[in-house]
Amino acid sequence: MKTMKMKKWATLGVALLFGTAVFAGNYEIDTKASHVGWHGKKVTGEHNGAIEVKDGSLAVVDGKIKGGTISIDMQSITNEDITNEEYNQKLVGHLKSDDFFGVETYPTASLVLTDVKMSGTNYTFTGDLTIKGITKAITFEGTSEGGNDGLTVAGKMTIDRSDYNVKYGSSSFFDNLGDKMIHDDFTLTYKIVAKK
Repeated sequence: MKTMKMKKWATLGVALLFGTAVFAGNYEIDTKASHVGWHGKKVTGEHNGAIEVKDGSLAVVDGKIKGGTISIDMQSITNEDITNEEYNQKLVGHLKSDDFFGVETYPTASLVLTDVKMSGTNYTFTGDLTIKGITKAITFEGTSEGGNDGLTVAGKMTIDRSDYNVKYGSSSFFDNLGDKMIHDDFTLTYKIVAKK
């Protein structure tokens, strides 16, 4: 009798294990279909642009996001609001320089999800964000849609650049900046498309 019960529980355990494996899978991020936009403000105005997703994947179980990693190509930063080509490239060059993101030394930024909470199609993500070699925890919101073959998750995150030693024009590092001050917080608006 004991042997039969043990076999029954062992069979159930195997079924659960392989059942979970069937539903679990990595959804590779479609870098061409995905989009990340940035928006920063200063005392005298604001700027916005885009940045490309390099690679990444989402861990999905039964259609629900459980984790994931994403890598951002910091060398792909563009500006979308300055129409004058000379000034546009001047700003982009400054953002790529050591004053800001130092893309020659730190060509990528990354996010590793460490906790995911879901309510309906709404997510609260917590992860380790690495910029300029510095890793800090960040929590942000998102929503998802999709089916068994893939999904799209979209939302916005606010990042405090002073946490990542991005000092230029920051009142966290310098006094008496006046109208040269650039706000520490900037936002990333994202749409990530992942396919099975």
